[in-house]
Amino acid sequence: MPDVTLTTLNGLKAKGEKITMLTCYDATFAKAASEAGVEVLLVGDSLGMVLQGHDSTLPVSTADMAYHTACVKRGNAGALILADLPFMANATPELTFTHSAMLMQAGAHMVKIEGAAWLADTITLLAQRGVPVCAHLGLTPQAVNVFGGYKVQGRQQAQAEQLRQDAQALEQAGAAMLLLECVPTALANEISQAVTIPVIGIGAGSGTDGQVLVLHDMLGLSLSGRVARFVHNFMAGQNDIHGALAAYVKAVKDVTFPGSQHGFSA
Repeated sequence: MPDVTLTTLNGLKAKGEKITMLTCYDATFAKAASEAGVEVLLVGDSLGMVLQGHDSTLPVSTADMAYHTACVKRGNAGALILADLPFMANATPELTFTHSAMLMQAGAHMVKIEGAAWLADTITLLAQRGVPVCAHLGLTPQAVNVFGGYKVQGRQQAQAEQLRQDAQALEQAGAAMLLLECVPTALANEISQAVTIPVIGIGAGSGTDGQVLVLHDMLGLSLSGRVARFVHNFMAGQNDIHGALAAYVKAVKDVTFPGSQHGFSA
């Protein structure tokens, strides 16, 4: 199989084939997930919670992200590697350039940035400098203290319209991909159809161009014991982790995951 690139992902969107993404933090899982057909490995700042044991993503540093990105690169078998810019790494354009360079040099093919239309100029400058960007909209975990918790975003009409405008503004600025988290299914469908770049969803229904889950969640592992509505345990009924990874890829491609029970209404 040829390596997955942005051209690959745009081609999948164009022909209506769903894109599979999973978080990944080490070489062994990178090899297993990429060989199972996962197209995008997200080195997520979720590692702060599932690996480091924090109660949010805020304590994660760029050094942490670069370390785990390098680990994933060593085990990767052809997937595209997407790495999160952690909390405050995008506070200014200059900081964003510096921290993005660290992640790209560690092995990322693209960086993911949480924020809205205010990031447009920064995204344009990054793209001009050879750094593809995935813009993260909706529930952005780094802003959990502003939201007052992990809450669905876009249920109010004004908020939904702002998300539509943000998505289109960031595409125009040069974002190569969007990630929508905890957004009502109907709104996520609208946004996915309104932009030409791939849109990945988590808690955003099945109408997006692809899906992502936290690796530990889809394997039925949880430190807190709480399971989000959009999570499905793909280890159930499988003999091993390889089977669970294959089941996840098949379910996303077949559009049997996510089901209506995994999404949110307006």
